[in-house]
Amino acid sequence: MFDHVEIRVTDVEASKRFYRLALGEPTHDDEWITEWDNFGIAAASAEKPASARLHVGFGAQERAEVDRWWAKLTTAGYENDGDPGVRAWYHDTYYGAFVRDPDGHSVESVHHHRTDAAATRVDHLWLRTASIENAKRFYEAIAPVVGIELVHDTPDRVRFSDGVGSFSFVHLDEPTERVHLAFGVGGRAAVDEFHRVASAAGAVDNGKPGERPQYHPGYYGAFVLDPDGHNVEAVFHDRLTVNARR
Repeated sequence: MFDHVEIRVTDVEASKRFYRLALGEPTHDDEWITEWDNFGIAAASAEKPASARLHVGFGAQERAEVDRWWAKLTTAGYENDGDPGVRAWYHDTYYGAFVRDPDGHSVESVHHHRTDAAATRVDHLWLRTASIENAKRFYEAIAPVVGIELVHDTPDRVRFSDGVGSFSFVHLDEPTERVHLAFGVGGRAAVDEFHRVASAAGAVDNGKPGERPQYHPGYYGAFVLDPDGHNVEAVFHDRLTVNARR
């Protein structure tokens, strides 16, 4: 579903301790960002305040893994946000457990019939929004470019998926704030098209298409702000460029 998801945290060391326990050792860790495959945390600042009120679910390969995860985190003193069990209102194979991270985000370990052993860590996101219609309109506009489709559409929730992972918007008075969502695409032209389509849909430009060598050679991305102010990106990792420069 996502090339990467990033949140800003109020206390980096506290969040690192939590996510190390929840997800294991980071796959990348430097002074700017700590990542576990496609999920990352970075320090909040005056210019980039902390993210708020996100729900993120991480895939587990079996129900027993969900049980162990929840027991480990609650034993370590993290707040229980939902005991392990079936959530049949999603579907009868959905088995999850929930805790709160140091910033109060709802973090889940989940196993269900679509859990993909080959997928990177983020299984799904739930984001609160002041307007489901505005969120739906924006993500429907960019959906063909970034490879997602609308798979659930009711007055109280919309859900987009690539067939494996998903993200949903639900209406609540206090919306989710300041999450970075990056979609991987197949080439530079797709990045350019994402920026064009998103801008035509009313998104605010947050970084025109171009290389970002500060991330790595061949990193080509574009950024906009969605109706809720989330930083949404399309990115192409040009590995041929990387190899050519070696």
